[in-house]
Amino acid sequence: MGDGILYGVAQKIIESLGSSTLKQIGSIWGVKDELEKMNNTVLTIQAVLQDAEEQQVENHHVKHWLMKLREVVFDADDLLGEFSTHVFRQKVMDGDKMAKKVRIFFSRSNQLVFSLKMASKIKATRERLNEIATDWKNFHLELVERPLKTQDVTRDRIQTHSYIGEEEVIGREEDRKAIIDLLLDFDVKDNVSFICIVGIGGLGKTTLAQYVSNDKIVQDYFELKMWVCVSDDFDVKKIVEKIIESATKRKPENLEMDLLQNELREHLNKKKYLLVLDDIWNEDVEKWCNLKRLLIGGAKGSKVVITSRTKLVAKITSTIKLQYVLSGLPKDQSWFLLKRMAFEGQDTIDPDLEAIGMNIAEKCQGVPLAIKTIGRVLYFRTTKAEWSYIKNNELTNVTQLKNGIIPALKLSYDHLPSYLKCCFAYCSLFPKDYLIDKLTLIQLWIAQGFIQSLEKNKQLEDIANNYFMDLHWRSFFQEVEEDEGMYTKFKMHDLIHDLALSVSKSECTLVDSNANNVNEKVRHLSFSFANVSFFRENLSTLVRANKIRTFILACDPRVGVRETVEESTLKTLISSFRYLRALDLHGLKINILSNIIGTLMHLKYLDLSSNDIEVLPNSITKLVNLQILKLSMCVNLKELPIDIKKLVSLKYLDINGCKNLTHMPRGLGKLTSLQTLTLFVVSKGLVNSSKLCNGLVELNTLNDLRGKIKIINLAWVKDAISEFKAANLKEKQYLSELELRWNPEGDDGAIAYDDKNSIDNLQPPESLKLLVEDGYMGVRFSSWLSFLTNLVKLNIGNCKKCQYLPPLYQLPSLQQLHIREMYGVEYMTDGDINNEISASLASPSTFFPSLERFYLENCPNLKGWWRRDIVDKGKEATATSTTIPLPSFPGLSFFSFWDCPKMTTWMPLFPNLEGLYMINTSWKPLEQTIEMNTASSSPLSKLRICI
Repeated sequence: MGDGILYGVAQKIIESLGSSTLKQIGSIWGVKDELEKMNNTVLTIQAVLQDAEEQQVENHHVKHWLMKLREVVFDADDLLGEFSTHVFRQKVMDGDKMAKKVRIFFSRSNQLVFSLKMASKIKATRERLNEIATDWKNFHLELVERPLKTQDVTRDRIQTHSYIGEEEVIGREEDRKAIIDLLLDFDVKDNVSFICIVGIGGLGKTTLAQYVSNDKIVQDYFELKMWVCVSDDFDVKKIVEKIIESATKRKPENLEMDLLQNELREHLNKKKYLLVLDDIWNEDVEKWCNLKRLLIGGAKGSKVVITSRTKLVAKITSTIKLQYVLSGLPKDQSWFLLKRMAFEGQDTIDPDLEAIGMNIAEKCQGVPLAIKTIGRVLYFRTTKAEWSYIKNNELTNVTQLKNGIIPALKLSYDHLPSYLKCCFAYCSLFPKDYLIDKLTLIQLWIAQGFIQSLEKNKQLEDIANNYFMDLHWRSFFQEVEEDEGMYTKFKMHDLIHDLALSVSKSECTLVDSNANNVNEKVRHLSFSFANVSFFRENLSTLVRANKIRTFILACDPRVGVRETVEESTLKTLISSFRYLRALDLHGLKINILSNIIGTLMHLKYLDLSSNDIEVLPNSITKLVNLQILKLSMCVNLKELPIDIKKLVSLKYLDINGCKNLTHMPRGLGKLTSLQTLTLFVVSKGLVNSSKLCNGLVELNTLNDLRGKIKIINLAWVKDAISEFKAANLKEKQYLSELELRWNPEGDDGAIAYDDKNSIDNLQPPESLKLLVEDGYMGVRFSSWLSFLTNLVKLNIGNCKKCQYLPPLYQLPSLQQLHIREMYGVEYMTDGDINNEISASLASPSTFFPSLERFYLENCPNLKGWWRRDIVDKGKEATATSTTIPLPSFPGLSFFSFWDCPKMTTWMPLFPNLEGLYMINTSWKPLEQTIEMNTASSSPLSKLRICI
């Protein structure tokens, strides 16, 4: 049992008991003393949790004590949550005159009974906690005196939460060469050869396979390259589906095995391919042969690389010659890796620490995962005594499995701060090799109360992100996928996942196909599948765990459900789990959501995305604690709840892809906690209708909005100048992406604007990084477009009446520019070419200094770049025009230039172009660049693609 989640809940209780709301209501109800005593008891118990956690391994009495403590602590948290929510609901109904309203509320006879009942429950819970505390004294639990094990300290780092990229492979150069030699060996008997990299967990088999497969020689040698993570589920059909998906970048649609094997053979037939089958555990020869038969159709020289921990797998899959046994890192490389982890950013190393560190590195027996995790533990220890204590007392049999866990990894968990332990343990709810979405995980952490802030002005999301980065830096998370510089998805190494399962087994259960492994006292449930029939058939077993706080579907979102979940099944699940903090029902084809959803008073996270719901029950507005509501891709959803303003805690509302939404509800603007609103739908009806919202004015005060927002149907706005101004976009300083879309597709009833003043009032904040303007019907864009200095991507399209674009060449951060379907534009700029030439000559870095990709597409009337071009000034200018120093795109590497047949005059040069796509367009711009030879370089020398 891990103390992490229990400690986190205890901390949440302490935070609740210290809140002004509970103190105030406690006085009114006459339970102030009881709450204070409860707080003191929880503080005392929390202080000995770590000691109890360590002693329970050898002391069954302590283990039993912890189990009893766990029950009462969770019950106390539920009780306090119920207490606060009742008060919170009344506050929402009656307004914000807190003390007066509460007194009136509880003076009513029916509420008097409730208050007495709650007071009795609080007293009983406090007595149960006292009993637990008394037992603790009998066990003589206390904080073990450890002067050598200090609290975690934070050293100054080069960058906050810096870490070593997983792509940096240490000490595997010889292994890389050996594997590449096997891959490139053409002197083989069979067309397809099978190579197995075998070694214990944590050695870096997967990393080595990635290192090799990304080698340029290997990339050029093989015609087709595929990667499949197999893990412990050796289902031939699933593996074939994954291979096809890796080869084609698309997932097969529910095909039978015969059709799948035919498709696989078509993709592999006569192609020299490389396939990596990562992390195979299957030791069944027949199963392996069933898969192998499907892989033998490649051209000669094809290779299949297998990684596995077991030698039996190697024996089954490969000949002895092609079995590569991976060893640990050499001593010098082990020390190099440990040193980099433990002394990051330090120029000098204490000789005493170096001597101890070299000994610790040797104990790790060359296992990189163990070295990295221990290195991060040592990073926070600064004295010789601390390092010696770890070496002599905590690092015995570092890599020998103990209860299936490498002790070195357990040590790294033991040294985590308590606030990180609960966050890490919670990750056991996701299956092995599952690509976890960071934002979702952060939202779940917050929903469970694991993230606390002592500073009112600090966002919980920012604190949670720091926790995530800290765990990643300590090597608990890896294989991170990046998206525009933000780490969005990640995995855990399977050994780290085993550790998470070990420390959370009493709190968290990941349900496989067997519901019998669900303990009725578990608090967090997840499912690695979305099988509607499973929930129906195992309903009686699942509902016994009636105190769960998490119910999530941790399955591949691309795998659809074939049948609709029955309303009765859904109603039973929801009514049974009334303590839920997080409920995920995405992709279950739900048609109707029962009103009973409003009884989940503790709920903070609700995911209903990708369902068939048309209308949400109004009872959902009773969820005053709800912070996250996900409705994306509910394509049938027609409207949001009328009383949405009652969801006063709502921070995140995702309605992206809800294409049938007709309007936004009145009162949306009162949700001042809202930080994410992915879509705003302008209504076609009258703004002052009681059913519809108050137009764009609902956005006026929502200045904490961040991330991305899409505003659609802007062409339906009646009084554009005043409504656009009321939207107050300029003050939304945290927004990073904005989409402004005017015309509903195929709708001719929209209003066309020629008034530039209207769009002037839609000025976004300077912080914006991405802007899309689509369907604007005005003649000219606003000048504010030229002042968005942080803009990275700009997409302007389908603006059929627009004739003028503002100057964009001085935008310093712009990397991608899309100009498309601009039928009225004849010139890219209304200015004089001399202005841009002068600017370019004065400082070359001022002309599109960061632009890398440029898409100029479907502009049939575009004639040139400058309206007042040099070639218009007479024969003399024309004759010498090739000597004119035209501006150049300094970093443009890709140019898509099509359906611009009239573009025959001058445009800026692109000498560093690497990719070019041209169709139905004049070649004149390309010829200009070729002609602009210079003594120092040859234009288009980097060009590799020209169509």
